[in-house]
Order: sequence, then C-alpha cells, then structure tokens
Amino acid sequence: MRTIYKAALVFVGIVFIFSGLVKLNDPVGTAIKLEEYFSVFSEDFTSLFKYLEPYSLIIALVLNILEIVLGVALIINFKRKLAIRITAGLIIFFSFLTFYSAYFNKVTDCGCFGDAIPLTPWQSFGKDIILLLIISLLLFVKEKSKGSKFKQKAIATLFLTGALTFLGVYAINHLPFIDFRVYKEGANIPSLMQASVPCKYKYIFEKDGDEVEFEKYVKKPGYTYKDVKVINEKECSPKITDYNLTSPLGEDFTQASLSGRKLFVVVHKMNKKVEKKLLEANIKGFASENTDYEVLILTASETKTDAFLKKNDLPLPYYLVDATVLKTMVRSNPGFLALKEGTILKKWHYNDFPETPDKIGSYFNSKY
Repeated sequence: MRTIYKAALVFVGIVFIFSGLVKLNDPVGTAIKLEEYFSVFSEDFTSLFKYLEPYSLIIALVLNILEIVLGVALIINFKRKLAIRITAGLIIFFSFLTFYSAYFNKVTDCGCFGDAIPLTPWQSFGKDIILLLIISLLLFVKEKSKGSKFKQKAIATLFLTGALTFLGVYAINHLPFIDFRVYKEGANIPSLMQASVPCKYKYIFEKDGDEVEFEKYVKKPGYTYKDVKVINEKECSPKITDYNLTSPLGEDFTQASLSGRKLFVVVHKMNKKVEKKLLEANIKGFASENTDYEVLILTASETKTDAFLKKNDLPLPYYLVDATVLKTMVRSNPGFLALKEGTILKKWHYNDFPETPDKIGSYFNSKY
C-alpha cells in the first residue's frame, strides 16, 4: 500500500509540475484563458467576475507557480498534508471549470497544458476526474510521514518559488521561452492555411433499413444516400483558418499581406500605454521610404488606431484583424513580426524591439 501511495504522490506531482511549467512559459496565454472564464461566469453567475479580469495576469502567474510548488512539495514530501489538501482544492476547482465548459460548451479549450497539449473540455474534465480519484486516495488513506530535513526542504521551496517568479515575470516582459503556437518563428502562414494531407471521406447509405459505408460516393440500386463524414478531419484541416486582414474600407488584404517583405505592428487593443510604446519604438522611422520592407499595423481597435495615426502624423496603413488572432500571433501589446513571403522570420516583444530600421532589415536576409 505504501508503494501505491508514493506512486500516487509522484504521479500527481509530475502532472502538476508539467502543467505549471508549460503555462509559466506563457503566463499571458493563461491570463487570456482566465479572462474567457471570467467573462463567461460574469454573464452566467454574477457580474463580480468582471472585476477579476484586470487581475487575470497576476492570478495566472500565482496559479502557475502554485501548481509547480505543490507538485514539488508532493514529490519531496514537504508539508505533505497541507500540500495534498490545497492540491485537492485546486483539482475540485478545475474539475468544475472543465465540466462547465464541456457541458455548456462555453470555453472550447481549457488551457490546462497551455498550447503545448491542447485538450477539448471533455478531455480536460476526464483528466481532472482521474486526478480527483487519485488525490482522494491521498486524502483519506492515513500514511505516516517522517518529515525529515524540514529546514532544507523549506529553503529549497522558497528558492524555487523565487526562481519561478523570476521566470514568469521574464516571460511576461518578453516572449514565451518556447512558442507552441502556429504563428511561431519559421512558420509559413500560406502553407499553414492549406490542408497538409487530403481529406478522406466516409459515405453513409441505407439499404433495406441498414446503414452501409463506402469510401466513395456510389450509385447503386436500392442504396439511399444518408450522410458523409470526414475520417481524418484533424489531419486534413488547415492549421490556420482565422487569418484575415481587412482594410478600413472593407477590402480584403489577406493574400497581399503574405507577399514580399513586411513588418507587422500588432495591436491587440489600443490604449495610452500602447500609444506610448509605439512612439518609443520609433515606428515613424521604421516606416520611412529608405526601408526595403513595408510596415503594416494589424489592429482590433479601428477607431482608436485611426485617431492615434492622425494625431501623430503617421502615414501608415492599418488593417483590421480579430483580437484573438492577434493575441495568438504575439504575446505582446504592441508586438512586432518580420515576415518574408509569408514566413515569420522574427517576433519581438515591445521591450526587445530593435532601435534602428537597419537591424530589422538584417532579418530579411534569413535562410527562410
């Protein structure tokens, strides 16, 4: 029994460490997911959840660090009873979130493992139920704890918390250490907008009251066509389906944006802070005629972006893009992308954006 107990501790600990690490890699992504939940709950339960949205990033960072620390505490047997109880509370909370999302089809991806391993709400709920069963064993089975090396474990836990906080804050103020999203550096957007493999279909017919399946559409006496289903829908679907640029006049600029050399200035939401960062980035200088690349602003805030450009005498074209797509493209507001023939050569957080146009130009000589 003791072996099973230890194995359960290690298993839950590893899951929590992995879950926390992949999300700590991208705290902004976790915050975006929390904002979705808070928005849904404010509509379905109480408007009080709306007040939590401005604090989504702080909550995301705390939750990510807590997951990792709890996982380590379970494995090294530090404050085991307290760690088990807090872990159980988190699992119960996550189980409610995933069940609610799955049953009512509210949030289609819980973000449990970030973008590293996307899970459907029902898959996430199944994972949480397994963890809940295991943590129940740890809660109700009495097992003696030696509690050795308490001081060393406490110091190690404090050091770990500090290191994780540093990593999380760094990821917020720069970009994720590992980019798991489709718009990562080296990705060619036009190819990702195409199906990677041909779709395979299953044609369903009815004959004498029974359903019969064929790989091709057939015309046979006595067979009545009922339905068609894609067998390999996940494999044959394009990885990118929501990339779309529209001018303020309603013109489609999607394909044109993927040719030649482009510098995308990505604005999720225009506000005073974003305006300041854009001016600090000297986008007026980057938009000069001396550069051999075109500067485009991609924004979800049409009115405010238009007002900002006019106020600062910036003759830059801007195009409207869905805010969710922009947040997926780069975890920075504003953020910057250098593209050549639709391939993403480089991405920058506003804190890391090069100071001069010639430094941007060097990226267009990339091997891609």
